[in-house]
Amino acid sequence: MTDINIDIKNKTYHTADDKNHTAISDLKLSLPSNEFICLVGPSGCGKTTLLNIIANLDTQYQGEILLGQQHTPPKIGYIFQNPRLLPWRTVRENIELVLSDQQSPEIVDSLLEVMQLTDIQNAYPEHLSLGMSRRIAIIRAFAVNPDILLMDEPFVSLDAPTARQVRSLLIELWQQRPHTILFVTHDLREAIALADRLIFLSAAPMTVISEIPVSIPRAERDNEAEIENFRQQLLTEHPKIKKLL
Repeated sequence: MTDINIDIKNKTYHTADDKNHTAISDLKLSLPSNEFICLVGPSGCGKTTLLNIIANLDTQYQGEILLGQQHTPPKIGYIFQNPRLLPWRTVRENIELVLSDQQSPEIVDSLLEVMQLTDIQNAYPEHLSLGMSRRIAIIRAFAVNPDILLMDEPFVSLDAPTARQVRSLLIELWQQRPHTILFVTHDLREAIALADRLIFLSAAPMTVISEIPVSIPRAERDNEAEIENFRQQLLTEHPKIKKLL
């Protein structure tokens, strides 16, 4: 069980033209364990920077990130916009790279089955569609049995039917292996379809605008009319959100 408590007072970096750019300012969030949380905000607002800070890939900031109250650091999985598969390794070999010595290869079998990729486990990345590559990236992240999974617009550039299929498989996998997910997107419909809670972020310097739970039952998330009704209700009741999209 891993809560995430975020208190970033300032994250500033130097741009190519030698200027200072403040990406994040006075950002406070407390995220409970095992929720699926979507971070929604305009392009360039600092969402990827926030994920990198949580993953400890970026330590140059003022503030602190507290990940649970465990004696050992939580396991973090990270799915980037680019699937980042090694071209000289097969699908299965790309996944097995992240397994520890204590993990059985059988976990790969079960994940491949859920993601409907068993038949192509011996193929190389060059022969895969983008949708398949993204599913493999999801499997690889789940294979480490993470306490926290960070997802940075992992379905961007997928066509709508493929994106719906991969979202459905992701939710199925997450429900089998509950943990905290932080999913970055600028697509409000996608966020509503996935999230337990939506967190709306401002343009840089990024701050929290609103935190809104999604009240649509999971069983009804495939209903596009329900998604659109909830979206319209959000935009009506929270006019600030319109400016972020």
